[in-house]
Amino acid sequence: MGSFLMGCISCKRREEVQAQTTVDWHFRATGEEEYIHIFHYDHPHPNTLHEDFNDRLEWQGTMGSKDVQIGAIFIHNVTFNDTGTYRCTFQRTLFLPLDNEYITVEKEVELTVVAEANRELLSVVSEIMMYVLIVVLQLWMIVVLIHCYNKIWAEHEARDAHSKDNCDGVLLE
Repeated sequence: MGSFLMGCISCKRREEVQAQTTVDWHFRATGEEEYIHIFHYDHPHPNTLHEDFNDRLEWQGTMGSKDVQIGAIFIHNVTFNDTGTYRCTFQRTLFLPLDNEYITVEKEVELTVVAEANRELLSVVSEIMMYVLIVVLQLWMIVVLIHCYNKIWAEHEARDAHSKDNCDGVLLE
């Protein structure tokens, strides 16, 4: 089968505070009770931790910073066995002047693998509406431009007529 991007975001409230973050992903298969630890990211090292996911997980999160805010991963070669609950855990250390603060944020992602993807009616309708809206807005923009051009042209014509009227009354000697 294909690949699937699992997104996970945890942002700081204040950008000026220095921080260091690690991200862990856990997986619980449908019908199971326990989570298994499948992935760990500690800048700049991504590590797949479970043999079922070897060579199938790819880090797609924040690169180039110890303060990870996007903890996304790609699962390649998705199979029916990948159906289940994935838990993303951010462990952030905030380096504050008086003392460090430790924060943990957890998010869950449900993945259901199906034999063939079917587009829901809502997604098809929203895509059609997007294209209709684009066309309508472009037509509206053309109407506004023509209207503005006509106003500018009328003002230019009025200015020319006014300047010609003033010249008629001048007597040359």
